Amino acid sequence: MPQPIERVNDFVVKFANVNGSGSASANQLFAKSILRMGVPVSPRNIFPSNIQGLPTWYEVRICAAGYLGARGGVDLMVAMNPQTWDKDVAGIEPGGYLFYDSTKPMPDSKFRKDITVIGMPLTEICNREYSDPRQRQLFKNIIYVGALSALLDIDIAVVEKLIGDQFKGKDKLIAPNVKALHMGRDYALAHLACPIGLRVKRAEAVGKRIFLEGNNAAALGCVYGGATVAAWYPITPSSSVAEAFARHCSRYRVDPETRKNRFAIIQAEDELASIGMVIGAAWNGARAFTATSGPGISLMQEFIGLAYFAEIVDRHADAHAAGRRAGLRLCQPRRHQARAALPGRPA
Repeated sequence: MPQPIERVNDFVVKFANVNGSGSASANQLFAKSILRMGVPVSPRNIFPSNIQGLPTWYEVRICAAGYLGARGGVDLMVAMNPQTWDKDVAGIEPGGYLFYDSTKPMPDSKFRKDITVIGMPLTEICNREYSDPRQRQLFKNIIYVGALSALLDIDIAVVEKLIGDQFKGKDKLIAPNVKALHMGRDYALAHLACPIGLRVKRAEAVGKRIFLEGNNAAALGCVYGGATVAAWYPITPSSSVAEAFARHCSRYRVDPETRKNRFAIIQAEDELASIGMVIGAAWNGARAFTATSGPGISLMQEFIGLAYFAEIVDRHADAHAAGRRAGLRLCQPRRHQARAALPGRPA
């Protein structure tokens, strides 16, 4: 039997969740808290292009040396999705840890003997504390972040400060989230062996780096590149480009004297309409762009052809979900899209 893994500021945590469960913001809160403690993190969202109810994962590499690439293997699996349980448990390194919702008993055959199993009745706690089904789901995510703060020795004050930052302007949401955070932490301290072999220790290894997702960075680049118009139609995983652009514009594209917006963001009725709006705005002299994914680019081809022949510059943020379902198998079509976007190049 391998000994439990013992590492400080050098391990991988992976969250297995259900798409649409509200887990994304909680998982990001977890990653940001480690960065705020001065330890470099490299998180990545892993999901196929799917709708609410299907699997999604969020992997966080904690690495004091600052390495950003996927290391391979998982030291701590936060298994919140019964659909992917077997695969998630199989991906844990020998000597690693499994954190799961133990409300519903599971047979011994569902566990491995070479890992440390940590069960916490998350659903039971939420059912006892909350009557609204949506609140039960959303606060369940914050409760497990609180439990992880105890298990990994994360400074709870850092997480509290991040919750305050996240809900700035929506102050009534701060106290309930902080309460849920402490519910999870208090339960873990009272009933679980805290901390485990994996620990986060304050460091000074981050420097001036900030936590920024790729789509958010692309949106900020559009702002600094002079874009004032965005027309888009929601599609995973590109929607957050337009959403981030809206946030940045509300900060950097508002006239300081008149308080009038100096930007236009339009959610169109479909992909074809969105690229049509972008071309029209560009034809009128604005720097305009759209954000979409693979199927969206396909639906825009008629107007893309018009822009090519009319020599109108239009910009596309084309985001793709990677992985076996939407990645390797579709890499050739994605190259096709890249070639289609280059003027004068055969597709």
